[in-house]
Amino acid sequence: MSAPRHSALPYDNGRFDVAWTQHVAMNIQDRTRLYGEVYWVLRGGGRFAIYDVVAGSGDALHFPVPWARGPDTSFLVTPRAMQEVLEQTGFRVVVSWIDRTEDGIAWFDQQLHAHVSQSSAPILGIHIAMGPDFPHMSANLSRNLRERRIGLIQAVLEKP
Repeated sequence: MSAPRHSALPYDNGRFDVAWTQHVAMNIQDRTRLYGEVYWVLRGGGRFAIYDVVAGSGDALHFPVPWARGPDTSFLVTPRAMQEVLEQTGFRVVVSWIDRTEDGIAWFDQQLHAHVSQSSAPILGIHIAMGPDFPHMSANLSRNLRERRIGLIQAVLEKP
């Protein structure tokens, strides 16, 4: 498979040197189209950086999580399936493909220790945008990481 011959995006083929997604793909069911659109807008030699949540052990997730209140709106794939779709689209993993799950767990540990020392929630933060369920979503995200139900992948790929 290769890039689409046309794009739904309002940009010409090969318009950008770099594309980046962070915590995006788990919200998108059609990975082939997502990655095809990114491929379309990158020039040859362009880089695609990804930091995303992926499926882990195959066990059911604890919901809600920050990207979905239930399984009907969560579109996780395994790291291998993600890499396969990216490669079928035409990308090459030439720079890096790193499992950052342990780093995510360590980050949650650090946040837990930081919050224990605070007497109240910060005035500003992501909790405002995410709503009153955010503490529960965040706790489930941490639990899913610890139980290896999900993982974190950081990758940089290239459009040949």
